[in-house]
Amino acid sequence: MVTAHHQGQETQQVVYRILDANLDRAREGLRIIEEWCRFGLNDASLAEACKDLRQEVGRWHTAQMRAARDTLGDPGTDLTHPQEEQRADITSLLQANFCRVQEALRVLEEYGKLYDPNMGSAFKQMRYQVYTLESTLMGYQRHQLLGQSRLYLVTSPVDNCLETVEAALKGGLMLLQYREKTSDDLIHLERARKLQQLCHDYGALFIINDRVDLALAVGADGVHLGQQDMPIAVARQLLGSQRLIGLSTTNPQEMQGAIAEGADYIGVGPVYETPTKAGKAAAGLEYVRYASKNCPIPWFAIGGIDASNINDVIDAGGQRVAVVRSLMQAEQPTLVTQYFISQLYRK
Repeated sequence: MVTAHHQGQETQQVVYRILDANLDRAREGLRIIEEWCRFGLNDASLAEACKDLRQEVGRWHTAQMRAARDTLGDPGTDLTHPQEEQRADITSLLQANFCRVQEALRVLEEYGKLYDPNMGSAFKQMRYQVYTLESTLMGYQRHQLLGQSRLYLVTSPVDNCLETVEAALKGGLMLLQYREKTSDDLIHLERARKLQQLCHDYGALFIINDRVDLALAVGADGVHLGQQDMPIAVARQLLGSQRLIGLSTTNPQEMQGAIAEGADYIGVGPVYETPTKAGKAAAGLEYVRYASKNCPIPWFAIGGIDASNINDVIDAGGQRVAVVRSLMQAEQPTLVTQYFISQLYRK
């Protein structure tokens, strides 16, 4: 005969096993994130935040819980998922481990209430801290990749858009903007999703021109705005602090305005006349020289830049360039990408 007391003890042991497994899971995930903050980003404050959380989780890991562990009898140890076997890049690795930690903390929050009245509220607070940490770290990750990017490809509506973009990514492209002014939204959305996936596969940043709604829909890394588009402050409200916002500028006044409004990067141009900006007078190399001396945030010279004039732009102080036709219409986009990047890293 099974007594109520015996049933209670069995339930208690199950709760201990659940708490033990999820405390381990949370600490392991936090350690993986911490190692990247420490060695990948060299950021002591983020590494310290991870360590503090990990130690706080560890304080709840009692001998009773460890004693209830039954690894051999746990049916979950053999369960796996194909996505766990591979990570496309450091961003997907970090996101997977943030999900792992957040799920574990949620389990600990609920089952912890059966163990200690204070455990539920403690892990609820930790879960919110991890959300904040994730937002900070993913924003940091994007800014770091932006800072490393010298070449910025802006798409144009060509038939082989996806093939050309992938060829450029194979050549080392790390920053792509999807620019499409005429297609229907359904086509827009489908192409944006495919481009986002391509960029994700190659560890590159994916930006969408103008459309904040589309950027949110596909989980893009940010948006690029024009002077007549939505104000940066409104876009920031919608996108949050972790995504990137770029702004086109044509003169020093617009540059200073973009910096004051909190743009993460700016376009400087058009350097040369270009059909992409029909009817807009070229800003010339003078504006490039001004930006090289006065712009404290990443900036990309843009407008009519190709293999024949890129070195003039570099000589004027342009360390980063954005291109459209010279890559989207190239016969060998991978080679052209490699050439541009090699020139931009020359100095």
